[in-house]
Order: sequence, then C-alpha cells, then structure tokens
Amino acid sequence: MKSSLTLTLDKDLIKIAKEYATIQKTSLSSLVESYLKLLVSREEYIDYEKIPITPFVRSMVKGNLLPPNFGYKTAYREYLLEKHK
Repeated sequence: MKSSLTLTLDKDLIKIAKEYATIQKTSLSSLVESYLKLLVSREEYIDYEKIPITPFVRSMVKGNLLPPNFGYKTAYREYLLEKHK
C-alpha cells in the first residue's frame, strides 16, 4: 500500500535530483523509495537484482567506515599531491 510523505529539502538539491531522475527515466519518488529500501535493509539479505537502484546510489551505501580519528584533510592533501605529481 502506497502512502504520501512530505519532505523538506534544499531547493537546489531538489532541482538536481529531479534532473537526475529524468535522466534515469524514473521518478524522484521511486529514487527515494529505492534508496530508503536499501538503507533500511540488512546488507546480507539484499537481493540487488530485485531493487531498482542505480550503481551510483548503491555505491553510497556500500561506503567503508572510517576510523574516528581519520584525518580527512591530510588524506585529501596527500591525494592531491599524488594526483598532480
């Protein structure tokens, strides 16, 4: 059974998300629903073939957890130095 939900989001984010949904030939509601299904499901029980979700969104959920003392500024600086050698 479907039900409606009102979300309050940044105006620019809504615009970009709608454009993304159009490119993906789906609705913004479907994108949000797919993401929430993936988010609340346990990783070991997910059948990715049954959830219509883009690889980009799936990659956000599978991100690695960083240690609490991770120095993101230092890591980014090192990445840039290596990239521009």
